[in-house]
Amino acid sequence: MSKTFAWWQDKAATLAIEGRAFIDGELRHAHDGKTFACESPIDGRVLARVADCGAADVDAAVAAARRAFEAQSWAAMSPRQRKAILLRWATLMREHLEELALLETLDSGKPIGDTTAIDIPAAAHCVDWYAEAIDKTGGEVAPVDHHLVGLVTREPVGVVAAVVPWNFPLLMAAWKFGPALAAGNSVVLKPSEKSPLTAIRVAQLAHEAGLPRGVFNVVPGGGEPGRLLALHRDVDCIAFTGSARTGRAIMECAAQSNLKRVWLELGGKSPNIVLPDCPDLERAAQAAADAIFFNMGEVCTAGSRLLVHRDIKDAFVEKVIAAARRYVPGHPLDPAVTMGAIVDRIQLERVLGYIDAGRREGRLVAGGARVREETGGFYVEPTIFEVKPDARIAREEIFGPVLSVIAFDSLDEAISIANDTEYGLAAAVWTADLTTAHEAARRLRAGTVWVNCYSDGSDDLNFPFGGYRQSGNGRDKSLHALDKYTELKSTILRLR
Repeated sequence: MSKTFAWWQDKAATLAIEGRAFIDGELRHAHDGKTFACESPIDGRVLARVADCGAADVDAAVAAARRAFEAQSWAAMSPRQRKAILLRWATLMREHLEELALLETLDSGKPIGDTTAIDIPAAAHCVDWYAEAIDKTGGEVAPVDHHLVGLVTREPVGVVAAVVPWNFPLLMAAWKFGPALAAGNSVVLKPSEKSPLTAIRVAQLAHEAGLPRGVFNVVPGGGEPGRLLALHRDVDCIAFTGSARTGRAIMECAAQSNLKRVWLELGGKSPNIVLPDCPDLERAAQAAADAIFFNMGEVCTAGSRLLVHRDIKDAFVEKVIAAARRYVPGHPLDPAVTMGAIVDRIQLERVLGYIDAGRREGRLVAGGARVREETGGFYVEPTIFEVKPDARIAREEIFGPVLSVIAFDSLDEAISIANDTEYGLAAAVWTADLTTAHEAARRLRAGTVWVNCYSDGSDDLNFPFGGYRQSGNGRDKSLHALDKYTELKSTILRLR
């Protein structure tokens, strides 16, 4: 039987929330006793006091991870054993789906319909997927002279720090710790202070599944734990998803310390190009609305720039406005709600500031207001502007439900506008012409290009995920993600 709004509210009222760090196989308060208030964007209430980790806590977590790695308590397990433990962990995540989904919704404002159907199942699937890869990926035998045997093998890099964002708290974390653990590393996870709760809970489930002490640690807190991990000389690799500003700071810290491997998945300002021969304008309009209003626009691949050929622009924008009407901000615990709350007041004010800028730069055609203010929560209705390509809201990442519509007159102009950005994470093109589709996909400077769809296949882990230029380096998802968490070793044996 499907769960009702009242059922989820009752469940939330009795939910036990853990706020301590998880270090060396146990829950711990911050060494200095500091905490921060974890507030729900739904209504502004404090959900829990969470450990605000500092230098002593980060040192303890890294030391635990290093001890576990040096003892080879995880890395030296047989592939079959490690696979079994990760599969058991994924099973536990599914068994606790309602609890994890509720934590995610209360903590980040995401609709419960999304966290139960998308976020938590996808995170569990990610752990499953990399578990299954453990005993199916190997090294190489190099073609060398007959008196030699040449082996190319992969070894875990060591201690991996993962610093993850608040928009998909558990899923983005799984994209890091899934392949990192599958490769045999120890992990220190730093969740966003805006959404730390599921990370702490899944660490407990990891321990229950049989992950050895010290292999998986969680250090919540503000910006300090992330900075300390980036500076730490006993961290071998740091993987980050978040803003370009923080990504640069992490690279600087790595350079100042031990030149640890740095992998960054940063922002995007993704173009969604609709040509006049688009094969299905109704579907394209719905996809355009979904691309920016799903998850309140808090998506790094959000189709925030809608480029429409001038011949069809007015009619198409009307279809997008109609499609956007299904995104009505409401209480995230209501299963019927498709649009929840902006993650916190800081992000709310950022989004509203960009909407004010849009009013000055372009023409507002839909939305533009904060709503449900009486609840104490942070809600913004779907907002659509028509602007020029150089408008601020068309160039800067907003991370909110704000769409910039830009007209163009030719494919060459559309490609030029699309590529005129510091980012290069994703893009899309809608056309009935196969040649145009392939040529446009080749010319678009982005890590993912969709043709006649948007975000389709995003839940398929076979596709590597990452971007060009200032959208970052390296790739999450797919077997390519293992490249980030392993070292290649060449071993040459002389036979005679």
